[in-house]
Amino acid sequence: MSIPNNLIIRDRSFSWGLKTYIMGVLNVTPDSFSDGGEFNTITAAVAQAKALLAAGADIIDVGAQSTRPGAEQITLAEELQRLIPVLEALRQEINLPISVDTTSSEVAKAAVQAGADIINDISGGSFDLEMLPTVADLNVPIILMHIRGNPKTMQNQTDYEDLIREIYSFLARQIAVAIDAGIDQGKIIIDPGIGFAKNYEQNLEIFRRLPELRTLNCPILVGPSRKSFIGHILNQPDPKKRVWGTAAACCAAINAGADMLRVHDVKQMRDVCLVADAIFRQTV
Repeated sequence: MSIPNNLIIRDRSFSWGLKTYIMGVLNVTPDSFSDGGEFNTITAAVAQAKALLAAGADIIDVGAQSTRPGAEQITLAEELQRLIPVLEALRQEINLPISVDTTSSEVAKAAVQAGADIINDISGGSFDLEMLPTVADLNVPIILMHIRGNPKTMQNQTDYEDLIREIYSFLARQIAVAIDAGIDQGKIIIDPGIGFAKNYEQNLEIFRRLPELRTLNCPILVGPSRKSFIGHILNQPDPKKRVWGTAAACCAAINAGADMLRVHDVKQMRDVCLVADAIFRQTV
């Protein structure tokens, strides 16, 4: 079985293989690792979403629960309180597809009712066993990411015998569970989880061996933006000063077969995608 050629989300066609799509990050949190507290008001979030759209984002990914290493889990009520008013305001202002970064089926349901189009689950549907049946009922696409443990514990769980084989097995299992729950395979996107229960060397290995995930027959999302492995290479502790390191990682991901990139610096990464696509996909 091969990847379906395209996916329609809010009247936009995502034609896999022809170009690299950009997911712009919008954290409405006080504690995300690189921009916590910057966009956690409705006015600031809407302004940033418009800026991401103008810069060339294809999707805006809204997250109300920080997933940085060591992050504390917030309550369902708090996640909804942060997220839903922002979503409702965004939906009045922009027509771009919106994904919601959550591991909660209740949040997923409320988010789609408020106008979200995609669910981005860092647990691959494994934290909340109602997530995959809920997404099937909602009839929206889902992004399944690989993780071990949770954001508070994940960096203590980086002992793998074969990293890519274990990522592959986890994603293959969750794809099968999702399909059994009623989700169309054409609506499943996978993410190897850069930085989630991965150490420095393992993050680099994902880029080198990313093509091995192609046989899962789902589009691949890679999220390298501003992450600590880039800071390690550059000796750069400030995440916002890792733009060009992120650009190099994005270019490597495109060469290895990524279909979508989740990034903070959309304007710069759009240029990276245009040039890398012209080289590697032989299209402009």
